[in-house]
Amino acid sequence: MVITNLKPQIKNETRVNVFVDDKYSFSLDIAQVVDLGVKVGLELGDEKLAELKTASEFGKVYARTLEWSLTRPRSMRETRDYLRKKRLDKPGVDMELVLDRLVEKGYVDDERFAKHWVENRFVKKGISQKRLRVELVKKGIDRKIVDDVMDESPRDEKAELMKMIDRKRNRYDDEKLIAYLIRQGFSYGLVCEVLKRDCED
Repeated sequence: MVITNLKPQIKNETRVNVFVDDKYSFSLDIAQVVDLGVKVGLELGDEKLAELKTASEFGKVYARTLEWSLTRPRSMRETRDYLRKKRLDKPGVDMELVLDRLVEKGYVDDERFAKHWVENRFVKKGISQKRLRVELVKKGIDRKIVDDVMDESPRDEKAELMKMIDRKRNRYDDEKLIAYLIRQGFSYGLVCEVLKRDCED
């Protein structure tokens, strides 16, 4: 078997169609063509052909996941979940290798994800630090990263509480409002202080 032609794809110019014995066989991204030494005239055995086809599938999965990861900061866990949900765990494609490559290139980063989450979560509505911490831990972020990001965050607990009170004050009487705010993760003492209530400890 011999590679007889290489043609850029019409819809995706970053990928190249590879023809073996004058028939389309698989596609690779341009970087893979260079890295794997793929060129016209290269002779292929069964093992080498299988290796290149596996590389082709890896390249497709990596490109699709990369495009998804560039829409906003992504964590390792949600990237792993994305690969499973989209059924990109194809035979011969090592999902962990895809993830490792994205982490290595800086496209998937738990710390950057955590900072983005803290900076953007319910900015207008308000959110407690406790709830932010719980959400990040549930998303698989290491507690040390969560602590560091929360310590650096400019979000002020009192200001966040006041945002929420402004939104909810007309919907609840004081007792129900206090209970609601505590369920949202704000401390009892701070809630009473901001509401100017002489609450019993």
